[in-house]
Amino acid sequence: MSVREEFQNLIEKVKANPEHIDGMECVYQFDVSGEDEGTYVIELSEGNITYNEGEVDNPSCTIQLSSKNLIKLMHGNLNATTAFMMGKLKVKGNLSLAMKLEATLKKYQ
Repeated sequence: MSVREEFQNLIEKVKANPEHIDGMECVYQFDVSGEDEGTYVIELSEGNITYNEGEVDNPSCTIQLSSKNLIKLMHGNLNATTAFMMGKLKVKGNLSLAMKLEATLKKYQ
């Protein structure tokens, strides 16, 4: 599955079951390298999730990683802390939001 398809799948799961994102008000920007290189954005606001492509001004948290590692993260097959320590994942902005993302994604697997 491509990164775009993975995000669309996530959006469907979150919209069907939004209680796991209640209270989250943030914008995640994913700067992805590799096969599906690009910039992907999800915004969580008032229990809703939106998806866009392309850079945004002042995201709450920017995560840089390969498309392969992003898909692993979305499926719970990548420990974000370990990937961060090994340099496979970089975070700009709010580090606690990056840590919260992994826990939130696990709830939608």
